[in-house]
Amino acid sequence: MSKPALIVIDLQNDYFPAGAFPQWNTEATLATAEKAIAAAHARDIPVVLVQHVADVSQGSAPFFNPGTQGVKIHPRIAAAAPDAPVIVKQYADSFEHTTLHDTLQKLAVDELILCGMMTHNCVTHTALSRQADAYAKVTVLTDASTTVSEILHKIALNALSTRVALGSVEQVFAPI
Repeated sequence: MSKPALIVIDLQNDYFPAGAFPQWNTEATLATAEKAIAAAHARDIPVVLVQHVADVSQGSAPFFNPGTQGVKIHPRIAAAAPDAPVIVKQYADSFEHTTLHDTLQKLAVDELILCGMMTHNCVTHTALSRQADAYAKVTVLTDASTTVSEILHKIALNALSTRVALGSVEQVFAPI
């Protein structure tokens, strides 16, 4: 029997309307990500939050700088998954130089369900990570992910469609 985990990538304040780099369709994406977290909890599926923090040794970044409001995980996501481990990353790939793989191994996870921001960057790089190849299945939640525009979101999903599973929260977490 498989054991998936829900990985919520970079739902951070800087990507929302008051932030430094607002994305497209953030309110709907946030609400759907909350539904995914609730569905995961209802099925005893572990939830892991991923937070991008800019590397200050490279100078000030346009967003996600340490100590700012923008770098914080959106409060509704933090409230929906208060006990979830938080993996801090500095690269698009959530596995790259992080403890994500070790955390998932400790949870005995063998499948990944991904959602988050930005579809064309961090979600894609995590889904296609060499370390993600170690998992039996990788699925991207199409309606709980977003990026800078609708067209770029759709292009990224189309590109991913040949490599990973795609589905809505309703499809992936359908009643058994």
